[in-house]
Amino acid sequence: MSDDPVFSERRDNTEIELGTTFSPAFDSDGLIPCITTDAETGDILMFAWMNADALAETVRTGTACYWSRSREKLWRKGEISGSAQTVIEIRTDCDQDVIQLRVKVAGSGASCHQGYRSCFYRQVKLGENGQVILEFTEERVADPDDLYSK
Repeated sequence: MSDDPVFSERRDNTEIELGTTFSPAFDSDGLIPCITTDAETGDILMFAWMNADALAETVRTGTACYWSRSREKLWRKGEISGSAQTVIEIRTDCDQDVIQLRVKVAGSGASCHQGYRSCFYRQVKLGENGQVILEFTEERVADPDDLYSK
């Protein structure tokens, strides 16, 4: 397809770190980590992986697409749950080995498959007798059975 995004080859560190050429660093498995945040609040919603096809589809369509390592296929966020992520902005870090998506979430607003707004819905805390525990920091915004029963 002629309108497919084209990523540049990685060559010069100065261009990678200070230039305007987008040349993402995919790992040996062809993946790049992606941190997805709420465009309005800046809250971290989720972490996922992208391959070149997922990143290209995200750039082309403006809707978040990831690579599912467990299913070994493209994962179009919200395709089943209705919680599609409209991309407001795509960023990369200084050496272009991490992607950040700033998104608006449709439907229930649940980015997590467990029905929470964010996948980061628990806080790690030190409990009694030195036991490390998890404390919930969010309420569910949707029933996961309802999200994925389609």
